[in-house]
Amino acid sequence: MDIRFVERKDLKEKPDWNKLGFGKYFTDYMFEMDWDREHEWHDARIVPYGPIQFDPACVVLHYAQETFEGLKAYRREDGKIQLFRPEMNAKRMQNSNERLCMPKVPVDIFVDAIKALVEKEKDWVPTLPNTSLYIRPFVFATEAALGVHMATNYRFLVILSPVGMYYAEGLNPVKIMIEDELVRAVQGGTGFTKCGGNYAGSIAGQVKAEKEGYDQVLWLDGATRTYVEEVGSMNIMFKIDGEIYTAPINEGTVLPGVTRDSMIHILKDWGYKVNEAHLKAEDLMRYGHEGKLEEVFGTGTAAVISPVGKLKFKDDVITINDMKTGELTQKLYDTLTGIQWGRLPDKYGWTVEVC
Repeated sequence: MDIRFVERKDLKEKPDWNKLGFGKYFTDYMFEMDWDREHEWHDARIVPYGPIQFDPACVVLHYAQETFEGLKAYRREDGKIQLFRPEMNAKRMQNSNERLCMPKVPVDIFVDAIKALVEKEKDWVPTLPNTSLYIRPFVFATEAALGVHMATNYRFLVILSPVGMYYAEGLNPVKIMIEDELVRAVQGGTGFTKCGGNYAGSIAGQVKAEKEGYDQVLWLDGATRTYVEEVGSMNIMFKIDGEIYTAPINEGTVLPGVTRDSMIHILKDWGYKVNEAHLKAEDLMRYGHEGKLEEVFGTGTAAVISPVGKLKFKDDVITINDMKTGELTQKLYDTLTGIQWGRLPDKYGWTVEVC
């Protein structure tokens, strides 16, 4: 793929790696590429990071035809930079785009665009422990026309942001409220896609949880509001009597997380039985009271693993593992981040070296 480069006059000052937070700073350049019916994907370019200009009638502003992804670039101890399973993000974006009637970005274009931009911005990959370069690819409709329809023009962009830990408190257990009124996804909907509308619709639940002193929302299935599915920003897993339980992804209501899939591979390698099955919220709470619920943790690119220390469902509250990070949760975190940052051997072939 030929990529045109547009140089900017002045480069930004790098932020303090110790005070990155998450998603607050952005690099000097971004990747852009356009699609239309005649040329399909064309005009790949790396240009100065900055505002995007489009028409007020742009389809994405009115009908939310857009998708996005999230992955990271990691600096190894030897100074080299690598990605983690980027082809899986590419395939997931293809599935998202297909559901929203948007053109698919070929896997090779997706990965090559990210590698080219990260290599160009290699000085922006932080060097401190637990820091990385967050990568946000996204596609949106750019046609200027009102009326619900598949647009005639789209744009694919990639932006980069140096980040620290997703939660400022680090790998400390969070408190989660199970939402039993609002729903996130239904079968036949867009729950399996990574589109902005899914997240916009989840904000009301998040606000509700925060008012009650909880960090995140755990959503129930949309049909019966009985079975636990996923948290607003991550998948979730439960260790019950030595076995792992997590919601199935084959019904189209749960995001097929890259970290989720990686954890399942590792857990099975370690000999754990992983049940991708429906789990009733009331049973989950009962297991908690009976002492059978040993560990709970969320999984996602941003936080990697987020241990859960407290769950609330209606008027019932349980504490998991005395609000401490579980032994298995910690081991999974250490193993996956060890592979991602190159501290441990990658026997699965998940990492892709950039430079």
